[in-house]
Amino acid sequence: MKVHDLKGKTIAFAGSGGLDSCTITRWLTDEGVNVVCFTADLGQPDEEDLDAIRQRMLKAGAVDFVVLPVRQAIAEDGLKVIQSQACYEGRYWNTTGIARCTLTKAMILEMKKRGLTIFSHGATGRGNDQVRFQLITNMLAPDFEVYAPWRDETFLARFPGRSEMIDFCQENDLPVAASKEKPYSTDANLLGLTHESGMLEALTTPAQFVKPVMGCYPQDAPDAPESVTIRFEQGRPVSINGEPVSLVDAFLQANALGGKHGIGIGTHLVENRFVGIKSRGVYEGPGMELLGTCYAYLLQLILDRRAREFFDQLSLLIAKQIYQGYWFDLTTKMALGAVAHIANLATGTITVTLYKGNILFQSATDAPHSLYSEENASMEGVGDYNHADSEGLLRVFGVSARVLATSGQVGLSTEH
Repeated sequence: MKVHDLKGKTIAFAGSGGLDSCTITRWLTDEGVNVVCFTADLGQPDEEDLDAIRQRMLKAGAVDFVVLPVRQAIAEDGLKVIQSQACYEGRYWNTTGIARCTLTKAMILEMKKRGLTIFSHGATGRGNDQVRFQLITNMLAPDFEVYAPWRDETFLARFPGRSEMIDFCQENDLPVAASKEKPYSTDANLLGLTHESGMLEALTTPAQFVKPVMGCYPQDAPDAPESVTIRFEQGRPVSINGEPVSLVDAFLQANALGGKHGIGIGTHLVENRFVGIKSRGVYEGPGMELLGTCYAYLLQLILDRRAREFFDQLSLLIAKQIYQGYWFDLTTKMALGAVAHIANLATGTITVTLYKGNILFQSATDAPHSLYSEENASMEGVGDYNHADSEGLLRVFGVSARVLATSGQVGLSTEH
C-alpha cells in the first residue's frame, strides 16, 4: 500500500508523539490523508502527560486523537511473560515485544468500533515492530489493510533519515524533543524501557552510556541492602512486604524497589532480529527482573525433573513467539495453556535481599505445592530415604552404561 492509495481516506495511526509520529502525521496530512492518532496509556514512565502528546499530534495534523487505556492489559500480559519466564536470548524480558501485542489488539478493537480498516504505524523497515504490527493485524483483523510509511518509497525519498525529519518538524513548527545530537532512542512502557540506535549501535559505546529512567546503576545504589517479601497466589503477586497490591501496583512497586537498587538496569544484548540482522539494545526492567526472579525461586520448589525440562522448552518457545509477533497464534495459546497449569500451583511467599544490582535469595515459605522435603534432602540421619535403596536403582542404570562400553561407543582414550 502506498500513500497515493490513501488520498481522501481515513487511517488509524499508532503514534507515540515523538519525531517519527509527528513527521508521518504531518506528511500524510499534507498528502491528503485523514489521520486518527491512537496512543496507548501503557504506563510509560518517560511520558506521563498524555495531553501533551494529544496537543503535539493534533498540531501535526491529526483529525482526532484516541487514548487507549491499557495499563491493566499490559500488566496481565507482563504477568504471563513472568509466569512463562519468557526471556529472549538471555535476560531480555520482551518488554517492548509484548507491549506491541497489547497495543495492537486494543487498537484493532477500537478501530472496529469506529469503522476504520487501515492500520498504520511508524516502525522502520529493518526492525521487529513492523513484523509484530503486521502479523498481529493479519491474525486479529484479516480484512484490515496495513500501511507502513517506512516501506513506502515516496516517504523514503522525502525522509531518508532522522536529520530530514527533524528539519521537517522544525520547518512546520512541530514541538518534538528529538534533536540531531540525541545519542539514542527509547521505547517505554510499564514493564520496561528499551534503548537502541544512535551511539548505541557502536559496540565501543558502553551500556552505561544510557541514562537510566527507571532507577540507577548498581554502583550508584544504596550501600545498605533491603529485604523484599513477595506473596504469590496461583501465579499472581498479591502482596509486597505484607501489603496487598493490585497487579498494576505490583509492577509499579517492583519497578521502584528494583530500580532503587539497580536491579535489571543497563542490560546489554546483541540480539537476532526476526528480519535476519543483529541489533544492539540496552534494557531496563527492574520490576520484571524482581518479580520474575522471585517467581523463578517459587518454580524451583514445585517443578519436578520432567516438568522442569518441559517448562524450559516452553519458556524458549514463548519468548520467541512474543519477539516475532506470534503472541496470538495457536502455538502460543497451547504453550500458555500448559504454563497456566503450573501457575495454578505457584503459591508461596518469597523473600529476597536487594543489593547493588543483585537479588539474593533469603527465604521461601507457605508454598503448599512445594515438592521440596528438608528431611529427604538432608545428609543427616533423618527422613525416610535409605541410602542403600540406591543400590538396585544404580544396577538398573548400569546395564545401559555397560552396553555403551561393550558396543565400542565409549571407552578410555587419550582424546576427549
